Formats: sequence, structure tokens, C-alpha cells
Amino acid sequence: MDSIISKVLVLFFAFLLGSGNAQDSTTLVPAIMTFGDSAVDVGNNNYLYTVFKANHLPYGKDFVNHQPTGRFCNGKLATDFTAQTLGFKTFPLPYLSPEASGKNLLIGVNFASAASGYDENAALLNHALSLPQQVGFFKEYQVKLAKVAGNEKAASIIKDALYLLSAGSGDFLQNYYINPYINKVYTPDQYGTMLIGAFTTFIKDIYGLGARRIGVTSLPPLGCFPAALTLFGNHQSGCVSRINTDAQAFNKKLNAAAESLKKQLPGFRIVIFDIYKPLYDVISSPSENGFVEVRKGCCGTGTVETTSLLCNPKSLGGTCSNSSQYVFWDSVHPSEAANQVLADALILQGFALL
Repeated sequence: MDSIISKVLVLFFAFLLGSGNAQDSTTLVPAIMTFGDSAVDVGNNNYLYTVFKANHLPYGKDFVNHQPTGRFCNGKLATDFTAQTLGFKTFPLPYLSPEASGKNLLIGVNFASAASGYDENAALLNHALSLPQQVGFFKEYQVKLAKVAGNEKAASIIKDALYLLSAGSGDFLQNYYINPYINKVYTPDQYGTMLIGAFTTFIKDIYGLGARRIGVTSLPPLGCFPAALTLFGNHQSGCVSRINTDAQAFNKKLNAAAESLKKQLPGFRIVIFDIYKPLYDVISSPSENGFVEVRKGCCGTGTVETTSLLCNPKSLGGTCSNSSQYVFWDSVHPSEAANQVLADALILQGFALL
């Protein structure tokens, strides 16, 4: 659905719901707390000793002031568009940023870390913030928030905030499929079950810390990502079907786990955002959504580029001239234009959380 229609619907719901709990009368929720991986990292990895950084051009070339921030995209992430649609005039900062202090904490913060995911061992190996570490920072954040806002107001912000989680894509595409120490021991189904265990633990942990409404992204069609086509596609014309099948199987487990958690946790609202279908639809019918290229990313050769190792100002092949026509920015991350499509899907699916 067109983003303008999405915004009209959101504003309508804002009118119906009122804004008594919001920090600002123009926002539907007082704050946004984000956890997860590179799809939602807004710069935490800039402050970590890891190769998984996007603090250099051409990342961010279409963002505010055309400067890189640590976002793995040419511009805005899906969560950035979501924040804007919910009425936020500025984006919650990465928690590790020195600027994440004082009144800046009132609208929430971002704990996500590129190369993280449900698999804690993989995250630690990549020198990224694992989900348990992100939860630890969330605890620390609450103490800081109480000092800024006072205990009562801080508790209200924590309770009424919107929580977002993106994880799982890197666990499969950048860990399971390429790591023989894992894929020779576990089937995709068994590995997925392990990841669901970590998901369940994470949800219970943040619920125990006061979170009451969270949106979690499903796995996208990983078999259609340029990296998957390059590494596992064997020059076939379509997506890698076995990888997409694994993603869909995991998504079924994720939805089942979410339903179970809703029954276990009083007053808890959770939505599993289906990003598989909207992204697959765009890849299957690109021209209907204004896209031209779906098999390569905009940066470099567009086949395997991720992080500073291959997507940088000196990338072989340079950067495409019109990123808005590309579904992917690099080999595993959507472009800003594709993120807008995903954000529209998130907003429409997320009314149950508002």
C-alpha cells in the first residue's frame, strides 16, 4: 500500500487513541526501543572493535546530510520510516553513542548491532553485541532514564514504548549456510529450533524488564538475496528455493512461539511482522513497485559486498547511479526505497501494538 495511505491511517488511529501517554502529542508511542542486527543497527557498531561497520561512504550517501551513520543502507532503514510515521521528528540514537544521554533518552534508544542475531556464539565471534548483551544495556538504560525523567515517568515510558526486534537473517545467511561446524551437525530445522529458544528467552527477559508491546520481523526471502544467489544459486535464474523454504519454515516456528508467549505473559502484545511476502512480491514484480534491478546490490559488483571489506568508496564497480531502482543496497541489505516498502508493511501489520 502507498506510504501516504499508511500515514493517513496511522494519524487516524492516533486521533482515536489520543496521545495521553506520549512524550510528544504528535507521537503514538512515547519511545521506541530497537534490538537486533544490521537491518536495524543505526551506529552501535561504530563503537565496537569489529569489521562489521557502515560508518563510511557509500553507506549513508542518501541519508541526512549525505553522511554515513552506521546504517547498512544508502539512506533510511525501515525502522526510521516507521518512527517518522509514528510522529517522531528525530530518530532514537544508538545506545553506545556519547550523544545517547540526557533528554535524548526520552524517545528511546537503539541497541541493535550488525552481525548479531539469535545465535549468541556467532554474535560474540563477530565482536557484535549479542541479544543478552543488548538486554544488559537495556537494564542500564532504565537506570539512566529514571535519573533524567524520574521513576514514575520512566516507568510509564518503559511500559508504553514500542519495542522492535530484527534478527535471524545473519544467523542463517552469514553463519549457518557457510559454517560447516554448524551445518554438518544441525539440520536447518534443528538450527531454527535453537534460534527460537533464544528468541523466547529474549522476549521473556525484556517482558520481565517492563516491555509490553513488541514487533518482531520475520525472516525475509533469504534465497533471493544477492549474496545467496552468488554463493548458492549455481547461476540459476530464480531465487534459491531451499533457502527460502528454510526461511518460511523458521517463520512458522516464530509465529507459533509468539502465540505461545502471548498466552504465558499477561498484558503482553506481540506482532510478528511478515516481511517475507512484501519483499518477495517486490522481487517477483519489481516494475510494479518502481524497481529495475533485483539480483544485484547497488554497491560494487552487487554480488557479495557487505561491510567495509567490499562496499567502500573504492569498491570494484563503484556505486550505481540510481539506488532507488535497486531493491538491494549491498548483497544482504535492502535499499532505502525497498525499506520504504517494508516500513509500509510494518505499519499496516502493527496496529495491534498501538
